[in-house]
Amino acid sequence: MLALQTELFASEKIFGAKQAPVNIASVPQRSPFRYPGGKTWFVPTFRRWLQSIELKPNVLVEPFAGGGIISLTAIFEGLVDRAVMIELDEDVAAVWKIIVEGEAELLAKRILMFPLSLEAVRDELEKPNASLQDRAFKTILRNRTFHGGILAPGSGLIKNGEAGKGIASRWYPETLARRLSALHLMRHKLTVLTGDAFQFVAPYIDDKRNAFFIDPPYSAGGKNAGKRLYTHFDLDHERLFDLCDSMAGDFLMTYDNADEVKVMARARAFDTRLIAMKNTHHAEMSELVVGKNLQWL
Repeated sequence: MLALQTELFASEKIFGAKQAPVNIASVPQRSPFRYPGGKTWFVPTFRRWLQSIELKPNVLVEPFAGGGIISLTAIFEGLVDRAVMIELDEDVAAVWKIIVEGEAELLAKRILMFPLSLEAVRDELEKPNASLQDRAFKTILRNRTFHGGILAPGSGLIKNGEAGKGIASRWYPETLARRLSALHLMRHKLTVLTGDAFQFVAPYIDDKRNAFFIDPPYSAGGKNAGKRLYTHFDLDHERLFDLCDSMAGDFLMTYDNADEVKVMARARAFDTRLIAMKNTHHAEMSELVVGKNLQWL
């Protein structure tokens, strides 16, 4: 069966294969996170998708928000009126909650005042959380000083980093403060929900003016990336595809290029495309895009 599937999908072309993958430096950086598996490189394609929808969406729902670059792009660029970000990881969600609750400026001030050193980071991370603000700050601190920005168990502090800067390699307090200040001004356009994506997506699926960007942990087809990168990686992929099949509005999903995913998509008459990208090590590869109709791509 696997051999037949591999043969079936072998002729697929990669969109953008003759073009250079997107230079992420050309995409406005809105998120305070450096998120593993983040979708900054996908922003131009995302814009094209939303603009291709005949009935302009009012709301973008992102069930696996993570670093949030897609939702943030949508609200900053006026592509939708509002974005709903759903995140199961309570540490990541704490940062987004602090923003929507109006405390982004306090978080920015704390980042600016923190005396970064190996000892200071270790001391801070050992302290118990006395508030949501504490949790959010420590999440940003870990994200910016841990290898690859990985927050999953087993990750550790950066050792060498860029030019031997170690944990300071990705600690840009002024930049982070500016991003948080900008997010503070846009907080009225964000709704943040902490918990299970299936539960929180349900109220939005019957409205045609809701669009869905879905970037689940890549664990289909026996892939290990999700397990390595995220605290919450286990996912019922068949259930997710059934959920998409029930949506009145349009959706766009990104997935690892796995035959199992293509089989689930074709079983529901979804469209699929491969799109060129670069990973964090700058190696060119491709990811799978799934949607109702991808003729615009």
